[in-house]
Amino acid sequence: MKGITCLGALALFTSAASAVKVNPLPAPRSITWGHTGPIAISKPALRYDQCQDGHEGILRRAWDRTWATITDLQWVPAATEAPIPSFQPWPTDAAQAKRDTATTAVHSVQLAIVDVDADLQYGVDESYTLEVTANSGVIQINAHTVWGAIHALTTLQQLIISDGQGGLIIEQPVKIEDAPLYPYRGIMIDTGRNFISVAKILEQIDGMALSKLNVLHWHLDDTQSWPIHVKSYPQMTRDAYSSREVYTEADVRRILAHARARGVRVIPEVDMPGHSSSGWKQVDPNVVTCTDTWWSNDDWPKHTAVEPNPGQLDIIYNKTYEVVGNVYKDLSALFTDNWFHVGGDELQNNCFNFSAYITEWFAEDPSRTYNDLSQYWLDHALPIFRGTGGPHRRLMMWEDIFINSDAAHDVPRDIVMQSWNNGVDNIKNLTASGFDVVVSSSDFLYLDCGFAGFVTNDPRYDVMSNPGGDVTFNYGGNGGSWCAPYKSWQRIYDYDFTTNLTASEAQHVIGAEAPLWSEQVDDVTISSKMWPRAAALAELVWSGNRDASGHKRTTQLTQRLLNFREYLVANGVMATNLVPKYCLQHPHACDLYYNQSAITP
Repeated sequence: MKGITCLGALALFTSAASAVKVNPLPAPRSITWGHTGPIAISKPALRYDQCQDGHEGILRRAWDRTWATITDLQWVPAATEAPIPSFQPWPTDAAQAKRDTATTAVHSVQLAIVDVDADLQYGVDESYTLEVTANSGVIQINAHTVWGAIHALTTLQQLIISDGQGGLIIEQPVKIEDAPLYPYRGIMIDTGRNFISVAKILEQIDGMALSKLNVLHWHLDDTQSWPIHVKSYPQMTRDAYSSREVYTEADVRRILAHARARGVRVIPEVDMPGHSSSGWKQVDPNVVTCTDTWWSNDDWPKHTAVEPNPGQLDIIYNKTYEVVGNVYKDLSALFTDNWFHVGGDELQNNCFNFSAYITEWFAEDPSRTYNDLSQYWLDHALPIFRGTGGPHRRLMMWEDIFINSDAAHDVPRDIVMQSWNNGVDNIKNLTASGFDVVVSSSDFLYLDCGFAGFVTNDPRYDVMSNPGGDVTFNYGGNGGSWCAPYKSWQRIYDYDFTTNLTASEAQHVIGAEAPLWSEQVDDVTISSKMWPRAAALAELVWSGNRDASGHKRTTQLTQRLLNFREYLVANGVMATNLVPKYCLQHPHACDLYYNQSAITP
């Protein structure tokens, strides 16, 4: 159905107050406030008398969630640019005339959607406008698609706040024109190193929806465990950590439905051919190689893995492709997004040397290299990946398959590259080569960094000083946390990842994603390590980190982010605290510089 206008009526009461300009996150691309003062809101009802919800009630349920949250929370922003004034009711004397001649309550929400059938896939239009005209009593929302309308409701959810006396208000007039800078705005969770419960995955999706992140990259497995049921090979979950730490098909469908209802795509990843042991070896031990070796990080020339435990798919063993094809087909039938991430990172050549098939293949032609081996994988695996998932299937891979010393010779340019090393240098290399790029630079966006190392029996910590004479070990070298230090929200927000790109190269940057690898993450810690830092990325890729004059607005984000952290917690997302509460209540009193324009590059 095209060009449908849906009207929802709201029955509302009145109160009045001094002007309150709420500071939503992510900051809209354009927001204009007037000075009329707040208008009351109460007892809303959304009705679709003139149209059908184009996506099985998604929009109606989104409104129901929005209003339930508004009324349940009775939200008062915890951090503002100026203290929220106390709210006083209308007097009953001379001001009564003013009350009689102006609209004193919002009485309707009018929602217009151009294309109610547009699916939640890459590139869908997520723009919207939201306007409250002074004394009109109307909230007008226009969106091209249902998914843009959901974002508008998320913004509205932050704009409607408590009046301090049990009622609700929204400042008027206000006009918002909004759309994301980038179509891909994501986080990554890793359920291979440690299992993350369905409930905690849903919690991350809730945080994403509140901050307008729209892609959950789900790194399903790794060498350590295989936690997801595969119809063709149910024995793969023997390598789950326990029978309780397995995702059933019903679990996956629940996660997908929860995400879709909130405008979040879920892109699965099966990391191949590296990072592959658990699960695969239950199907056929010959499918994987070097699984029984010592990973040899203490003797780097002999290492077979960058972390325990070793294992990679045997690229030359013919049955590998039969098993890969069946696993990929089953998961493609389960996951509904057009995109699928097929790994491709951190191949360890020493691991391949434990395969009789691979050593024989090298012996057949001494001129063959590990680059040829990587190309062999692409030549045999890509037809499988392209042949499943429908005509709109698009593949993602880690940048290693193109950039590393053992990279393949010919990597198709329609594969989306996820860049995680060397910051803007690798981004420029990839975009100049014609690849679309998702930015995940570890120096800026890896959320698991800076918590020291997870490997045990490490004598480098056994020193009676700090940093123990080895600065690199403590602050980002081979030991400890390899990607230290910790990536603060400001480090994330200040990242200008298109620096030094040409205009055509910058067009190939389609967004960014903050990965959270789970070696030291489980249900207890995932939300505190993810949030609210992921919200800083959310604003970076939604409306950018600069104001209209081109100056960094990091200082302006401070109060917005501090407030949003409180809002996440109020909504059940267990985000970590950033500052003493004093800093929330005293705007900018905790800034390092008295000069508020210190961050202006």
